Amino acid sequence: MKNVELVQKEHNVTVGDTCPYIEPNITEDTLFTLNGEPVGFYIKDISKYSAKAAMLADIADSELRSKRVPKSLMKRSSGFADGNKDKEVLQYSAILGGIPPKPHMRRPYPTVSSVHGVASARPFVKAMLLLAKESEMIVKQLMPEQYEQQVALIAKNAPKKYRFGDMFTSSISNFNIAADFHRDNANLQGCSNVIIAKRMSSKGGNTSVPDYGITVDSADNSMLFYPAWRNVHGVTPIIPTCEGGYRNTLVFYPLKSFSKFTEDD
Repeated sequence: MKNVELVQKEHNVTVGDTCPYIEPNITEDTLFTLNGEPVGFYIKDISKYSAKAAMLADIADSELRSKRVPKSLMKRSSGFADGNKDKEVLQYSAILGGIPPKPHMRRPYPTVSSVHGVASARPFVKAMLLLAKESEMIVKQLMPEQYEQQVALIAKNAPKKYRFGDMFTSSISNFNIAADFHRDNANLQGCSNVIIAKRMSSKGGNTSVPDYGITVDSADNSMLFYPAWRNVHGVTPIIPTCEGGYRNTLVFYPLKSFSKFTEDD
């Protein structure tokens, strides 16, 4: 595995800026270090570390794209390979696990995603839960100290019913969704996200971190483990190279919103 020491770069990117298309410069298995300490990693193909994880990612991806899983839909224009900007690519997401309080919606308490209660979505939920556990085992293998720290932080800050695995509280699957530059301020500091990518006949969807001048490839079956609260980052546009092309990410993340609540809340 290649080692990349993260070094602060000068840039003018601020939160809310649109993330443009950027070719990735992290395209092989890489351990990221900061001042010599490991802070994350990128794996180009998770099947090298866990054949089960690759199988579960295939199942979760297929189920998400079916009609069996309820999703939040949206439509945004996307540049196809032929340059026709009028075409649109379907975009949607599905959230699992803990949902934080939303006082502005008159719900001052956390809850669990309603997708868990949908019978037709059970294969998707099961595949994602098992995939979370497999991804945790990969983290434990490559960054054992971070694994132990994150498990302890989640156990301390999130009641069991609001957890998704041992290292996370929640999960979101993003189909064809890019993202403006942002920082995951709702995440529990000291913890990291897992992002597993599935894609077919498309380019883009790469994670860019301007603080360090890196853009990480969103290759099919790849996995990125990184503390999303630490830096401003964005996701480059997803551009299908033929009809039906897509990029889907299966994301597991740790929210800090549950620390004031108990199993009875």
